[in-house]
Amino acid sequence: MTSIHRLEATQILPVTVAEAWSFFSDPRNLSRITPPDLDFRITSEVPGRMYEGMMITYTLRPLLGLPVRWATEITHVDEGSRFVDEQRVGPYAMWHHEHTFMPVAGGVEMRDVVHYALPLGPLGDLAHALAVGARVRAIFEYRRRVLALRFGCPPVETVTAAG
Repeated sequence: MTSIHRLEATQILPVTVAEAWSFFSDPRNLSRITPPDLDFRITSEVPGRMYEGMMITYTLRPLLGLPVRWATEITHVDEGSRFVDEQRVGPYAMWHHEHTFMPVAGGVEMRDVVHYALPLGPLGDLAHALAVGARVRAIFEYRRRVLALRFGCPPVETVTAAG
């Protein structure tokens, strides 16, 4: 049986919830917060604002430069506070990514909680231990740094992983 892994990333952005939501609800901004070495490319038409049921397809090169196709569905949207994307086609056996936005003193707390599993049972767990877990954490660390520059705040918040 494959393990389910969890990653949580929290960052305080010195903007309003409306400003944060405007940026994150536009799927075209995903490429701005994805490491360039992933060669992330959206392959479907996307509007400037996501909606529940929206499908986004893209390609990326997560490991060893090998291209991977991925399809994500936006499964939940609570305007201004939360959305969830789930992989429908891609490299994971399961990928569930919840994004939340909460007003706090000095701005908005943005939190990502990702639950994911790799295919191939024990081999997937080994791949996670050897490379995939570190790669997923590095992607969120990159996002944290880019968002700190984009929104003008120190990149001191946290990315944690379990499992």
